[in-house]
Order: sequence, then structure tokens, then C-alpha cells
Amino acid sequence: MGSGAKAEEAYSALEELIVFQRLEPGSLVSEAQLTELTGLGRTPIREALQRLARHRMVHIYPNRGVLIPATSVEEQLRLLELRLSLEELAVRLACERATESDRRPMEQMASKLDRNNFTMDEYAGTVRDTHGLIVRAAHNDYLADAIAPLQGLSRRFWFAHVQDQEVEIHAGARLHRAILTAILRKDVESAEEAVKNLNTYLVEFAYATIRLRSTEV
Repeated sequence: MGSGAKAEEAYSALEELIVFQRLEPGSLVSEAQLTELTGLGRTPIREALQRLARHRMVHIYPNRGVLIPATSVEEQLRLLELRLSLEELAVRLACERATESDRRPMEQMASKLDRNNFTMDEYAGTVRDTHGLIVRAAHNDYLADAIAPLQGLSRRFWFAHVQDQEVEIHAGARLHRAILTAILRKDVESAEEAVKNLNTYLVEFAYATIRLRSTEV
């Protein structure tokens, strides 16, 4: 496996640790701890950390360690504003540009999302892969670079605050499936509407965390 593939593997492994809060928000960890947790070398870990820092999923403090930042409703709402615009562009381009080799895995993913028995780990991978299929079908590398960190951060917030896993996974799977099926029909209007519905759900989810906190005080 080449160095690029190792760095990609390290990125995926660290992102998963962060998204599922296996690295506690607010904690300071070292590169040595991360190499031990992932079983990967220091070079791919360091490369992955630089990328995660650009994506605002970690803060690197030289000679001190790597800070895992806490999530906040305010940041989630701000990034969702930008994510909506980029995802509307992504689905519009995917409707226009998706090739047959793009469409086949989308069809398979749409069928997979029809399931109602995902574990949290399975659902996390499914959502990440769904967004990857859509962005690849848009055939714009700049868009892919811009949208990936926003999706990663908002996914992290969702997994950090989900209460009823079964209900929320079902809702999320239905919304993501609607986006894919609209793209497969090359229905730009429906695809954009499906993206707006997903965004509305995520915004309402963020506000619900505020209401939950108020009841816990």
C-alpha cells in the first residue's frame, strides 16, 4: 500500500474515532496515542492530522498535542448554511453528469438505504459513502474538496447528539435515499428539494439539542 493510501486509511480511522467520540471532545491526545489506537505509522497519522486540521476536526498544538474540539449548535447551523448551497450544486451536477458507472452504485446504495436495521457504525459508513457517490457523480474535484469537511463536521454533530437511534437512522436513511432516487431519475428539481429536506431535518435536529439541554438543566 502506497503512502497516499496509508494516509487515506489514517484519515478514515481518525475521522471515525472523532465522529463516534471515541476520542473525547475537549481531550488532548498525542501522535503516539493515535498510532497506537489505529495501528498505523506516524507519517500517515501526521498527514491525516494535517488534513483533519484543515477540516476543523482537530486543532494541532506543536509540542503539546492534538485537541479534539467540542461540537456546538452555533457552528453546526453556520456550516449547514454553506453545506446546503454546495449540496444543491452537487446534486444538480450529478443529475447532468452521472455516467452509467456512477449510476450503478447509486442504485445499489438506494436499495441498501431501504433497510431499517442499520447499526450506528453501519449507518455512518453508509451516509459517508452516499455523499461520496453523489460528489463523484458531479465530476468536480473542487466541489469535492469543499464539501467533504462540511459533511464530516455535521455528521460528527449528529452522532454526538442523537438520542433515539432507530428513529433518527430511519429518518436519515429515507432522506438520503430520496436524494439518490431523484438523481437516478435525472430530476434536478426533485433532487434539490430532497437536499433541502435533508438540510431542514439537520437544522431541526440541531435546535432540538438546545431544547433537550434546557430540560436537563
